[in-house]
Amino acid sequence: MGQSATPQAVLAPLTQAAIFLVATVDAGDTARQATLDLLSDVAGLTRSVGFRIPEGELTCVTGIGSKLWDRLFGAPRPAGLHPFREVIGAKHRAVSSPGDILFHIRAHRFDLCFELAGQLTNRLRGHAQVVDEVHGFRYFDQRDLLGFVDGTENPTGPAAGAAVTIADEDPRFAGGSYVIVQKYLHDLGKWNALATEDQEHVVGRTKLTDIELPDEVKPSNSHVALNTITGANGEERQILRHNMAFGTVGDAQSGTYFIGYSSSPDVTEQMLSNMFIGSPPGNYDRILDFSRAVTGSLFFVPSSDFLDDPASTLGSTEPPAVDSEASPGDDGSLHIGSLK
Repeated sequence: MGQSATPQAVLAPLTQAAIFLVATVDAGDTARQATLDLLSDVAGLTRSVGFRIPEGELTCVTGIGSKLWDRLFGAPRPAGLHPFREVIGAKHRAVSSPGDILFHIRAHRFDLCFELAGQLTNRLRGHAQVVDEVHGFRYFDQRDLLGFVDGTENPTGPAAGAAVTIADEDPRFAGGSYVIVQKYLHDLGKWNALATEDQEHVVGRTKLTDIELPDEVKPSNSHVALNTITGANGEERQILRHNMAFGTVGDAQSGTYFIGYSSSPDVTEQMLSNMFIGSPPGNYDRILDFSRAVTGSLFFVPSSDFLDDPASTLGSTEPPAVDSEASPGDDGSLHIGSLK
């Protein structure tokens, strides 16, 4: 496979509704084969469901976790694929949670998302368990439940493709991406007790107009300041966020489902290090005083060509000789501060 590989629908525009499904796959050859069969059928299932309401623009992006990759394919592996690494700061923690497969289902109508989610889970029934299911919705004018616009700095056009798509740096897996997902629960009572100006200093933007605060006003521990990552050449390194609000009113649990795509996971990992450990250490993201991460997983998003025919890239999809738990030499640490 070369650079002409067709990416999955990572760059599809934001929609009105989404379902995020994270599943773990059972041990054994039967579950392994059922998973391989489903991976090659996801595109067809999405077309079949979406054909009923074309204007709904149904898409599904499939991600594969590190441990499942080893079980399904063994070597070679995508260069940046590894288990999600917990980020442990002095006050806040980005937890790691189980996850073998991610299905990121999007459409302008929730019924399309629901139908496709049912088709996918029915195929995995008896072979895998859904360990996290979040029903996301667009909240007013692309705001999160904290009242601020979410995703303002997403790259667009060619810059978006460059930010999320693997190219020459890992040519065997060109056309793929990496994605990190986290579920954040908000303490809205505590947040809404803040004055609007104080909220703006936490986020680093104005609430009504969504304008970034001037550098001389924007605190160094604001969300915007700590999530601006600059590369060695001085250019900003970007990710593509497709975050959605979620919640249930009965138990007053609500928050933001963070989902960030990139061509290398180290960009998002640096953001998480800045947020939870601080830059410098101790100068953590103030938004974490009001929003708690309760899940965290990392997945590789293969190209559409790979999902249709993995053997064309790998040469074989026979069971690997060793079902490893992590890639060789991966001790579970990012070697930054106190990340484990």
